[in-house]
Amino acid sequence: MMQGGKGDRDSFTSKFGVLAALAGSAIGLGNIWRFPYVVGQNGGGAFLLIYVIFIAAIGVPVMMSEFMIGRSARLNPVGAFKKNAPGTKWHLVGMLGVVSVFIIFAFYTVVAGWTLEYVVQSVRWILFPAKFGFESMNNDALTLFFSDHYDSFTQGIWRPIIWFVVMMCLTGYIVISGVKNGIEKYTKILMPIFLVLLLILVSRSISLEGGREGLVFLFKPDFTQIREAPFRIVLEALGQAFFSLSIGMGTLITYGSYIKRKENLAGTAVSVVAADTFVAILAGIAIFPAVFAFGIDPADGPDLVYKTLPVIFQNMAGGLIWAFLFFVLLCFAAITSTISMLEVIVAYFSEQLNMSRKKATILSMISAGFLGIICTVSPDVFGIFNASPDLMLPLGGFFIVVFIGWFFSGEKSKQELSSDGAFKIRYYRLFMFLVKFVAPLAIAFLFALGVYSKVINIFPSLG
Repeated sequence: MMQGGKGDRDSFTSKFGVLAALAGSAIGLGNIWRFPYVVGQNGGGAFLLIYVIFIAAIGVPVMMSEFMIGRSARLNPVGAFKKNAPGTKWHLVGMLGVVSVFIIFAFYTVVAGWTLEYVVQSVRWILFPAKFGFESMNNDALTLFFSDHYDSFTQGIWRPIIWFVVMMCLTGYIVISGVKNGIEKYTKILMPIFLVLLLILVSRSISLEGGREGLVFLFKPDFTQIREAPFRIVLEALGQAFFSLSIGMGTLITYGSYIKRKENLAGTAVSVVAADTFVAILAGIAIFPAVFAFGIDPADGPDLVYKTLPVIFQNMAGGLIWAFLFFVLLCFAAITSTISMLEVIVAYFSEQLNMSRKKATILSMISAGFLGIICTVSPDVFGIFNASPDLMLPLGGFFIVVFIGWFFSGEKSKQELSSDGAFKIRYYRLFMFLVKFVAPLAIAFLFALGVYSKVINIFPSLG
């Protein structure tokens, strides 16, 4: 990787490449794996409504802010803040993003590795169906079979570690290839195919008998559960919005640094947010009708996708083949997110420590790999890492909008948003109002309430 020079730095080469890479960063396990079970654990439609409000009112302006910081400096998160605010401590916000993505990357790659396990097992199920007795199984037996398989796999040690290492190596291979020949090249191919498969899955899921209850659960707000734990749920909605959009962890600053000046940052942000939200809702439509049709608890937790989806496929013509294709593409969707996270760490090492891209990638893989293996063998560490986005990402997002709203030059903001006058920015006053007042106040308030709620859960006597 070149060392930040504006003339020789790698960048995205086309508008579609920009959207594919950014959507690939946002669309991944956060939508297909994490979003459905978080919705299931937090009241369904009411949680979805809060989530969408956060996406529109906070997610879009924060994403635009990160793009502005990255593109204006054309550096990694730490270097970008140093260049935009020299002689200040603002670079610590960039460091918070790098640390956040380092932690999230470790546990996320563990879960991404699970998709490889299911790709391999899908091949076995296709080749040897009689061995597993699928033909004689009813839905209850299928649910039990896939639940047992998931539990035995995730509670093991060596297979999860092996798949984690394989996923880490695949991610590293793409990142070493660079922005244009690695990240952009692969995401332009993988994301459209993934979307087609997801739409096919949706069409099958909503046709299941009893599936209507799942759609009601997803789209009809019931605020009963919200009233029981409002602080925790709103913070989880905000954390999921940030996690799903890759906000607050330096990814968008890094990717923003690869966006050429001819691109419209606002249009790009809106497109990415719309695509991400659309896929998250599609994932819910694909999963919750099946959850209710087969009597599965919607609050089943992180294993919801791995227990539910195989049962859905078994009720489709050629179901095992569809299962194989879906898990292959889910694996690809996971990779588009892991490469965006690894790229943040690699950009930091290569630019701040003056390393070659190859050395920076290898160092990043080894250091994150050590943490990921601990996460793999320790359910407690995994749980802590999985919960970290709810706190770390809103904190990073808070400082980012404060920086843009109160410390970044107004003239420079207009230059970035308009691409040096190429685009009209009639929304500028609204944008500044959101980043100066609405976003930071909302994030700070909800963050404080969430922290208070977590402290009370640990120390009830303080309530």
